[in-house]
Amino acid sequence: MLMRYFLPAVLALLAVPLVGFGLWLATLRAAPATYAPPAIPQAETDAMLAALKPPKRARPLIAVVGINDATETTDYLMPVGILRRADIADVTTLSSGAGSVKLYPALTVEADATMGAFDALHPKGADYVIVPAMSRDDDPVVTAWLRKQAEGGAVIIAICAGAKVVASAGLLDGGRATTHWYYLGELMKRHPTISYIADRRMVLDRGIATTTGVTASMPMMLTLIEAIAGRGKAEAVARTIGQGGWSAGHDSGAFRLTRPFVTTVLGNRVAFWNRDRFGVALEPGMDEVALALVVDAWSRTYRSNVEIFAASPAAVTTRNGVRVLPDKVVASWAGERLIPDRPPAEALDSALQEIAARHGQDTADVVAMQLEYPQQGKRP
Repeated sequence: MLMRYFLPAVLALLAVPLVGFGLWLATLRAAPATYAPPAIPQAETDAMLAALKPPKRARPLIAVVGINDATETTDYLMPVGILRRADIADVTTLSSGAGSVKLYPALTVEADATMGAFDALHPKGADYVIVPAMSRDDDPVVTAWLRKQAEGGAVIIAICAGAKVVASAGLLDGGRATTHWYYLGELMKRHPTISYIADRRMVLDRGIATTTGVTASMPMMLTLIEAIAGRGKAEAVARTIGQGGWSAGHDSGAFRLTRPFVTTVLGNRVAFWNRDRFGVALEPGMDEVALALVVDAWSRTYRSNVEIFAASPAAVTTRNGVRVLPDKVVASWAGERLIPDRPPAEALDSALQEIAARHGQDTADVVAMQLEYPQQGKRP
């Protein structure tokens, strides 16, 4: 008798949030918008390049900083791999403390030094500091160190949601900035004096650069190389990574929550019994940028996990000197493998195509939306 009345009551209570969710879902855009970035005036590009000139040294010192327990994979590794290819600066990876740096959604690396060791070796500070997204925006060690570097004249470059870290250090207040589309509302709520600049992949104001999305580090690093060493050097590096151009133009309106995005994520998460498990073999000299992009993309499908394996627990050194640690120590991998053996931009496009073939275009769109990346074939 009790269940006769209890069960309908429970169903009624469950229906209330479901109805609310359905109403919210109905307000979302039904499909992704066509990507149509604006043309950037040459004067604006010239001004950014001039502002990015090395502030201290003829051969700049560039520090890429992260916290040990959770720093975004591509934000951390792509700047290192691209800048070291150019060989126009000394690039060092830093951690907030001793020990390895756990990247998310995949990979673990050994940094070159801690921030404290860097300070002891370079008391005048860096020329440029690159700030990835981190799991904690207000880590006191990182924010204090960023303020010190900015006060010492370093140009601070935030990648993606790294803008929230830079904002927590007080360096964006009253200035112009951008960030990843998903975190924009949170950034503006916490720091209302920031002036958000739409339709720009990169924004530079008062010695602080901010960028949109995970994949924005590619055009940002090419822009930095151009500022340091000229257009010819940037074009040469762009060819090695398979990147055709690096304009600051960006269609911000093409990236936002849509009904297909939400329903695809929910559907993929619910299908917990149907998960792919991929392995990536660590090999000396492999391209760390392609590795980062491929494992980052496949780890964002909500349908697959990626593990890095090697026959030894020792770190393996990549093409440009990044030391990557394996997740699994095994002589061979019994399951399916991912092989990131193409130039980085091509590797990402290929990964998105393979994701679409395996799980549908909606899942590939979910990944591209998270990376804030206009997919090949969908660009104008």
